[in-house]
Amino acid sequence: MLELSHLTKRYGALEALHDLSFTVRPGEIFGFVGANGAGKTTTMRVVLGVLEADAGSVIWDGSPITFAVRRRIGYIPEDRGLYPKMSVIAQLEYFAQLHGVRRKAAHAASIALLERLGLADRAKGQLQSLSHGNQQRVQLAAALVFSPELLVLDEPFAGLDPVAVDAMTEVLHAEADAGKPVVLSSHQLDIVERICDRVGIINHGQMVACGTVDELTERGPVRFWVDVPGAGAGWYDGIPGVTLAQQEGERWLLQLDDEAGEQAVLRAALAAGPVHEFRRDRPTLTQLFRNVMSGTPVDE
Repeated sequence: MLELSHLTKRYGALEALHDLSFTVRPGEIFGFVGANGAGKTTTMRVVLGVLEADAGSVIWDGSPITFAVRRRIGYIPEDRGLYPKMSVIAQLEYFAQLHGVRRKAAHAASIALLERLGLADRAKGQLQSLSHGNQQRVQLAAALVFSPELLVLDEPFAGLDPVAVDAMTEVLHAEADAGKPVVLSSHQLDIVERICDRVGIINHGQMVACGTVDELTERGPVRFWVDVPGAGAGWYDGIPGVTLAQQEGERWLLQLDDEAGEQAVLRAALAAGPVHEFRRDRPTLTQLFRNVMSGTPVDE
């Protein structure tokens, strides 16, 4: 398990990280999201040892992380760290050997990964001859070729088409299923919502929300979509703590002060006419993220 405990990092007067803590469990895909400059890349670089925190600690399996452990981290940087004029297979073998894999095993692992990622026919081509999406697949292969114990991925889905996203997602799920912690950052919140077990939202270097998508969205306002054809305007008037948030024809989005008013709304809807829809409305991760960025607390 990876544990980040009370990390603080300053650049002069700028505090890039402030008392930041979270964990990534074995077999878990953890989505780490935030606006540009929120502190995501700084956090990852502290984990990797590229930067040193001013306070706090990074713990791996109960002990402070060491250089030896960091050699077992598979990393995708936000800016690619590959060689454009080098062949795909040669650089995968090179990265594997940098991490202590013998040449024959490095070749076998490279071939297996390229087949797994649908790039076996491009093995001998130069990286620069590949499309952006295929280059990103090679970057993932470079992070996996030495069988890492932990994956740290900075914007792994940037610029990928849906087919490439699916291919990368399948590989990441397989790595998590093998028990490896995976932490990834992404601005593509629909993908994060779909594939991550838990999500942490960072803003100005601080963790402002953390949990499963269901846990986070449950903290939003209690709202119900109610479809009552033929009901007149204001059929819900008189129900304590209920206000109209939105109306679409004969569908009403009602906001409740708390869940205790749910049955009162349902009774009023049934009295007003046939109920075609009565559904709890939950914000998407994108909507939740926008609320956080605008300063709206997630527990309201």
